[in-house]
Amino acid sequence: MDVSRHHAAFRFGLGARPDQPLPDDPPRALLAELTREPGPLPLPEGWDHQPTMVDIMAVWDEELATRDTPMPGNQRPRAALARKEMRALVEHCLATPDGFRERLVLFWTNHFTASRRSGNVQAFLGDYMRRAIRPHVAGSFADMLVATTWHPAMLYYLNQSSSVGPNSLTGRRAQLGLNENLGREILELHTLSPAAGYSQADVTSFAKLLTGLTVQRRNGTGTIFAANRHEPGPKRVFGEEFGEGAQEIERALRWLAVQESTQRHLAIKLVRHFVDDTPPPAAVQKVFSTLRDSRSDIGAAARTLVDMPETWQKPLAKLKTPQEFAFAALRGLGAGPRHAPVALRVAGSLGQQVWLATDPIGWPDRAEDWVTPEGVLQRMEQAHDMAGRFSRLDPMALAETTLGPLARPETLQAARRAGSQRDGLTLVLASPEFQRR
Repeated sequence: MDVSRHHAAFRFGLGARPDQPLPDDPPRALLAELTREPGPLPLPEGWDHQPTMVDIMAVWDEELATRDTPMPGNQRPRAALARKEMRALVEHCLATPDGFRERLVLFWTNHFTASRRSGNVQAFLGDYMRRAIRPHVAGSFADMLVATTWHPAMLYYLNQSSSVGPNSLTGRRAQLGLNENLGREILELHTLSPAAGYSQADVTSFAKLLTGLTVQRRNGTGTIFAANRHEPGPKRVFGEEFGEGAQEIERALRWLAVQESTQRHLAIKLVRHFVDDTPPPAAVQKVFSTLRDSRSDIGAAARTLVDMPETWQKPLAKLKTPQEFAFAALRGLGAGPRHAPVALRVAGSLGQQVWLATDPIGWPDRAEDWVTPEGVLQRMEQAHDMAGRFSRLDPMALAETTLGPLARPETLQAARRAGSQRDGLTLVLASPEFQRR
C-alpha cells in the first residue's frame, strides 16, 4: 500500500485539497516547488498592492494622528493593517498548491519569531514575511539572517531600536545604554544555540557590535545604521574579531550563519519538524552535512529532507499544531478565501494565534507541548464547528481526499455509520490519524 502521496501532503505540505490532485511522484513534485517561481500572494483587503514600507509608515503616521480618538484597539490603524495581513496570509495557506514552500515559509518565520505582542511590531509582520523570509526559503541562510536582523519587525521586537553603545557619541551625551536582547537571541535561537558554549561576554560584545542598527521611519527600508549610536572599537564574538560599522555587522552575521554549531542547530530543528519529535541522529547528520558542505544553503537542506528515507519511513509521526490542524481541515473541506477567519479563529482558540508567539523561541514543535485532555476535547469541538460549515460534503470523500490509505478502518466505519454528514465529517477531522502528519 503506497501512502506516499497523502503522507507528502501532510508532512511536507499543509494538507490535500479536493481541487488539487495529488502528484504521482511526490518527491519530484516537492523538489519542483523549490525551483519554480511562486505564485502571487493575496492582497490585504482594501489594497491594490502589497503594502510597502512607505505604506506601513503612513499607517503609523495615521495611528499617531488618531491616538487621542476613542476607538477599539483592534480598529486602530496598525492593528487593522495587521488583521488584514493575517487574513491574506491565511487565505494563501488555504489555497496554495505549493504547500512545501509555504510550510518552509512558516517554519522559518517561526525560527525568526517576531510577535505582534509588541504593538510596534504588528504592522510590519506582513512585510517581514514578504521581504525577509519568503525570498530566501530555498536559498542562503546567511541572506535570511541578514534580512531578518535588518528588518524593523525584529529591531522593534527585540528592542534593538533603543540600544545605544555606551561609549558612542549619543551614548555619552544622552547617557543611554546597551540592550542585549537582539544579540542574545541571535546567538541563542537564530544561530549557534547554547550547545556551542558561547559566553555572556560574547553576548555583550555582539550586542555592542549591533549598536547603530535601528529603525528609520523616513526611508524605504525602515532601517538605518546610525554611526553616532554605534559602540566604537573592535569586538570579539565567539573567538572572531570584528571592527566597526554596518559592514562589520553584516560580516558577523554571515560568519555566524556558516558556523558548524549553527548548522547543527538548524539540522536538529529541521529534522524535528519534518521527521520526528526526537530527531534521529543519522537524519540530523545528513542535513548537517548538507548545510556544512553548502555553506548553509537551506534550499539544499530542504532537498536533503525530501531525498532521505527517514522522512518517508514513519507516516503520521508528528502531531499537527493548532495552525496545521486548522489549515489541513479547511483545505480538505475545500474552503475558500471567505473561510480564512474560520482558520484564524480555530487556531487561536486552540492556543496558536497567528503572529502571537509568547516569546522569541517561537511556537513549540513537539506533541508534548500541545497534547492535553482539554486540548483534545477542544479539537473535537472545532472539528464539529468546521464540519457544520460543509455539512453537504460526503465524509467518505473527505477521508479519501485527506487521508487516503492512511485512514483507519475504524474511522471509515464510524464516519459511514454517523447519524448525519456533519457528524461523519467531524469523525474524520477528529480522528487520531487526521490529528497527525
